[in-house]
Amino acid sequence: MTNLRSFIVSAAVVSGAALTPVVSADGEAVYNSGCMACHMTGVAGAPKVGDVEAWAPRIELGIEALYERAIQGFQGSTGMMPAKGGFAHLSDEDVMIAVDYMVSQSQ
Repeated sequence: MTNLRSFIVSAAVVSGAALTPVVSADGEAVYNSGCMACHMTGVAGAPKVGDVEAWAPRIELGIEALYERAIQGFQGSTGMMPAKGGFAHLSDEDVMIAVDYMVSQSQ
């Protein structure tokens, strides 16, 4: 995905086109566009999607707490979550649907 993103940015710069953030109603698409970089590999203590044991204590906190931590960022004992995963262009709603997707795959 990074290569595709770089290609799109490069093409836009060369052509002078304006970049518009992609708005998605698909949590899996948002996850695939950036979240998976950490949540597929466990970078910085990120719970891997599908790891029921790692997600259980987080899910117990409630979905609102997960949204807040994903949107605002969080430093915990097992690692850190940068605000919006470091993708400031994502809307809060995009982050929330990505969280919904990851939770649905990790219960």
